[in-house]
Amino acid sequence: MDKSSLDAERRPGPPHPRRLPWWGRIVGALVVAAVLVALVGRFHLLPGFGDLFGEETRDRSGPVLLKSIQDMHRYEGAAGNFQVVVDLEKDAPFLPDSIRGTRTLYVGAGSVSGYVDLGALGDKSITVNADRTAATLHLPHAVLGTANLDLDHSYAVSQQRGLLDRLGDLFSGNPGGEEAVQRLAVRHISDAARESGLAERAEKNTTTMLEGLLRSLGFREVTVTYA
Repeated sequence: MDKSSLDAERRPGPPHPRRLPWWGRIVGALVVAAVLVALVGRFHLLPGFGDLFGEETRDRSGPVLLKSIQDMHRYEGAAGNFQVVVDLEKDAPFLPDSIRGTRTLYVGAGSVSGYVDLGALGDKSITVNADRTAATLHLPHAVLGTANLDLDHSYAVSQQRGLLDRLGDLFSGNPGGEEAVQRLAVRHISDAARESGLAERAEKNTTTMLEGLLRSLGFREVTVTYA
């Protein structure tokens, strides 16, 4: 064997690629599979795979249980629809907002009804003359019902949360909950309803309804008072 052949045998060959450990190959395969599933489900790359990896919603609710029935003795003479923009901010005195603090901009839509309670009327509440041509009714003042927030038309415009608040959401059963702004929206709507003259409108409409009803029964003079 000549010298050139010996040098060729002693010359080191190209380095072999370093093989990944078994656990590394498993992790890599799982990552590749997850990416492929996400791409197929997102972009529907293969026919039929969209249904395979798509999300399906099932309603497994139980039957509705009737708790009670209440007879209503009130006449709703008016209802108001309101909308309010709630800007609620909570912060820590000694920490920057980026660390600890929240600010939520929320649009709340709701309604309030004004009604007159007719269930408490007694014999002295209605006075009729001898020939049954005139009637006088003494009714309680109209009151406002509880403000009802319409969740289908209420929504959060923006939410800013500090780092600690975002970490707290990870362990919360209701991350980014909107209960505080919803309660505040209901309170603002209730305050606006009291200042809107809704109760007075309910009394006026109740008077019109009773006048029309009694006149259809033959009364020519109808007087409705509120106390």
